[in-house]
Amino acid sequence: MFSKELIKQLAAELDQAEKARVQLEHFSKRFPDMAIEDGYAISRAWVQNKIAGGRVARGHKIGLTSRAMQISSQIDEPDYGTLLDDMFFEPGDIPVSRFIAPRVEVELAFILKKKLEGTAITIADVLDATDYVQPAIEIIDARIEQFDRHTKAPRKVYDTISDNAANAGIILGGRQVSPHRVDLPWLGAILRQNGVVEETGLAAGVQGHPAIGVAWLAMKLAPWGECLEAGEVVLAGSFTRPVAAKAGDVFDADYGPMGRFEFSFV
Repeated sequence: MFSKELIKQLAAELDQAEKARVQLEHFSKRFPDMAIEDGYAISRAWVQNKIAGGRVARGHKIGLTSRAMQISSQIDEPDYGTLLDDMFFEPGDIPVSRFIAPRVEVELAFILKKKLEGTAITIADVLDATDYVQPAIEIIDARIEQFDRHTKAPRKVYDTISDNAANAGIILGGRQVSPHRVDLPWLGAILRQNGVVEETGLAAGVQGHPAIGVAWLAMKLAPWGECLEAGEVVLAGSFTRPVAAKAGDVFDADYGPMGRFEFSFV
C-alpha cells in the first residue's frame, strides 16, 4: 500500500489537474507496484478533499460493467466512484470548460428510497430499495491521460480508479419509473450526436441486469463500514461505448418509452 503522504500528494495532483485542465501522466507508470487498493485510497482522499472544500456527496457511479471492458482492463469486477453535487446537470447546455476530454455514456440511474447495506444483497433487494429508475447520461473525463504521451500505452485500471473512476458529470432526464413496472434488462437507448446515430444498446449489457452492479457496490462498500443511503443516486453502468464530445456537439438521448432529451456542449 502507498504511504499516507503519497496518497495525499497524488490526490492533490488530481485536484490541480482538474482545475488547470492539464492531464497527468499515468500513476501506474510512475509507481509500477501500484495496486487497486492504492487507486481507491487516492480516489477516496481526493473526494474527501472536495467534501472538505464544500462539495456534497450525492451518490455513486459504477464503471467497467461490461465483460469486454473488464477483459481489456485485466480485471474481473467493475469499479466505482463518488458522485458530487457539482457533477449534476439538467438537459440543455453543458459547459465544456468544466472538462478536459469529455466523453458521453448511456446509463440508467437508480434513486434509492431505502438503505442498502450488508454482504448478501440480491437484485430483489435492490429493486425493493429503489424509489425509481431514470434515464441518465454519464460524462466521463480523464484527469490522468488516457494514453501515455510518450509510449501511447493505455492507462491501467489503477489510474482510472484513482481518477474517481473517470467520474465527471451526470445528466438526469426522461421519465421516472418504478423498477417494478419495467423489464430493466430490456430498456434500451439510441444516442445521436449531431443527428447521427452513434450508439444503441440495451441495459442487459450491464452484467445482464443493471441492478446487479448496484448490489455489488453495496456489498463492496460494506468492509469500509459504508452503505448505499436512502436518497442517493447510483449510476448502474454504461450499456454503450463512450462517445467523445467537444464544444458545439448536440446530443439526443432517446430511451423510447422512458423518454428523450437533448444536451449540448457549449
